[in-house]
Amino acid sequence: MEIGISTATFFGKSLTEDSVRLIDDLGIPVCEIFLTTFSEYEKDFVDLLAARKGGLRVYSIHTLNQHFEPELFNPADRTRKDAEVWFGKAAYAAKTLGAETYTFHGPARLKPRKRYVLDYPWIAARLRALDAVLKEQGGGARIAYETVHWTYFNSPAFIRELHAHYGVATCLDIKQVMQSQIPLDDYLAAMGDSIRNVHLCDYDDSGRLAVPGKGTFDFVSLFRRLVDLGYNGPMMMELYSGDYRNFDEVLAGYEYLNQCLEKAKRSLV
Repeated sequence: MEIGISTATFFGKSLTEDSVRLIDDLGIPVCEIFLTTFSEYEKDFVDLLAARKGGLRVYSIHTLNQHFEPELFNPADRTRKDAEVWFGKAAYAAKTLGAETYTFHGPARLKPRKRYVLDYPWIAARLRALDAVLKEQGGGARIAYETVHWTYFNSPAFIRELHAHYGVATCLDIKQVMQSQIPLDDYLAAMGDSIRNVHLCDYDDSGRLAVPGKGTFDFVSLFRRLVDLGYNGPMMMELYSGDYRNFDEVLAGYEYLNQCLEKAKRSLV
């Protein structure tokens, strides 16, 4: 297990192509690259990122939530196929950057009061097809479906039902779990050994987000639980730009997470 960081942390403060060098300068060895706009899915931009990242390891990529992912599940062929064009570009990015996972939001629950009746076999078939596209591109990435409180995956029940049809990999985002108002332990029990990526940030008892070490979340306990589940991959610090004042605070949060990880490892010996 190791601590990394998402380029999303620097959105609005540093361009994506500059963030990969910034992360390297901070001494952080692994990252998730968040592609934030349509031009960043294009081959020329992805090739630029590959050239700029140097020795920085890219574990995962992430696209901006609602650009095209919801329409990958659209029953209308033309709409779905247009979305698949953009997914293909993201698959090229995953391959070129050497990513192992594609952090995935999928469709949103846009109407909070609506009772969504989900077609789990259809969702499973589409995810299986998308994983096949990632594989066909020649890369080693696969989808990691993320816990996001305003999407289909807003509860442990969703992933339990989906896994009955397809064992998709998952991404645990602890701030999104908190915002769903469902206990973290319930998510961990449902996700089990499907977890392939983790997003970390701190928050206080009121739910206000913060740099790790500035809130109340028990990271040592989380890391122990992940080890118990067999997780041994990177865990990405993912902040919003309003959560910190300067890059020194970001580095301090990264160092705090490493201290928590060492405590967790020592307690398991």
